Amino acid sequence: MITATIKEVEVSFRTKDGLFSPRSIDRGTLAMLSVIDFEQSDNICDLGCGYGVVGILAAKIIGPERVVMADNDVKAVEAAIENAQANHVAGVETVVSDGFTNVRQKDFTKIICHPPYHADFAVPKLFIEKGFNRLALDGRMYMVTKRKDWYKNKLISVFGGVKVWEIDEYFVFMAIKKSGSYANAKPRGKGSGGKKKS
Repeated sequence: MITATIKEVEVSFRTKDGLFSPRSIDRGTLAMLSVIDFEQSDNICDLGCGYGVVGILAAKIIGPERVVMADNDVKAVEAAIENAQANHVAGVETVVSDGFTNVRQKDFTKIICHPPYHADFAVPKLFIEKGFNRLALDGRMYMVTKRKDWYKNKLISVFGGVKVWEIDEYFVFMAIKKSGSYANAKPRGKGSGGKKKS
């Protein structure tokens, strides 16, 4: 059992061998969460949810009906469902899904993702491109990785801009969906947080 207090919220998680970071909450996830503020009007997608750290925390802050958790690993989804129940947010929708394939919702205000950056870039490429289409206008995509250049360039090419933080040896990215940014593959203007930053 992992217990923690994140954003002044107490959470606990049962994990299983074979899941990502089964002994403690991943430092990259904590780094990413440190720059995210959850708002009552949010609709959140925890993409690649693992055993549910991000989605369950969000659900405890803004309500389970505003959160979707998705992962392609059946064992991870089973663990996330159990952890949602244990944390009293059983209403979170949790689905087995390869990317967004089985995610019905769109118009998310935030898509939050810790992609499998140890492999090739096919998965994060899909997450970024499909994620753009699932965001509401002015919605934000957050990602955390240990690699910078490819993610920075890809997010700029799709969203037109990206903000990057370096926290605890991780890179945290935030890109905002602006009208026309993907269609033109160029920024249309200098929106807040959408400026290119190293």
